[in-house]
Amino acid sequence: MRKEYDFSKGRRNPYARLLKKQITIRIDAPTLAYFRGVAKTTGVPYQTLINLYLRDCALHERKLSLVWQSSS
Repeated sequence: MRKEYDFSKGRRNPYARLLKKQITIRIDAPTLAYFRGVAKTTGVPYQTLINLYLRDCALHERKLSLVWQSSS
C-alpha cells in the first residue's frame, strides 16, 4: 500500500447519483431518536440505517396491518 496516492487525474463516478434518490420525508421525533440512538451504538449513519430497514421491508414485501378505529 502506498503512503500517498495521486488523484489529480481522477474523476468522480458518473453513475453515483443514479444509485440513490434524495427525497424529503417527515419522521416523528421518537422514531428519529430511535434511529439516531442505534446509529450512535453501531457507528452507521442514521439515514443509512433507515434506508437499510426500508430496503429490507421492500425486499421481503412486508405489508402493514392497519386497523382504523372510528373516533365515535
